[in-house]
Amino acid sequence: MAAGDPNALEELTPRVYRELRRIAGNLMRGERPGQTLQATALVHEAYLKLVDVKNVDWEHRAHFFAVAAQVMRRILLDAARRRSTAKRGGGAELVHLEDLPELGEVRGMEIVALDEALDRLARDEPRKAKVVELRFFGGLTEEEISKVLGVSPDTVTRDWRFARAWLRSQMES
Repeated sequence: MAAGDPNALEELTPRVYRELRRIAGNLMRGERPGQTLQATALVHEAYLKLVDVKNVDWEHRAHFFAVAAQVMRRILLDAARRRSTAKRGGGAELVHLEDLPELGEVRGMEIVALDEALDRLARDEPRKAKVVELRFFGGLTEEEISKVLGVSPDTVTRDWRFARAWLRSQMES
């Protein structure tokens, strides 16, 4: 596309859609049946927000999916907040995590709690918070994350381990 190939968008769109659909499917896998936000709707909403992004020079595939991860995180967070607001007296429940789960295992208030903990982590350790966002919400591999952040895969592995432990302690308290 960057080189001006008129067929590039037509060829790229189904591939991007499949990958976004895979990520959204993973994100939605553990949600309760009958949720108003389904994986396809999540992809469509994310796509609408992504095509509305102006003046972005997509550096590579991982960069695009990093932005997509942020968009999906915000959509899921907004949906979780709407659900919790709609429930009268519905409070957050204590979450015991043996290990930070895949997003599909996280529900409603857990998403809100995770987002708040992730925001706290980002204040002190922004790169570690970004690693979590890219891996957890975006489904990127350590190699892809290392390209996005410009660090080695080993650094990403260390950041992921630290962030999981830190988030676990925050969510348990």
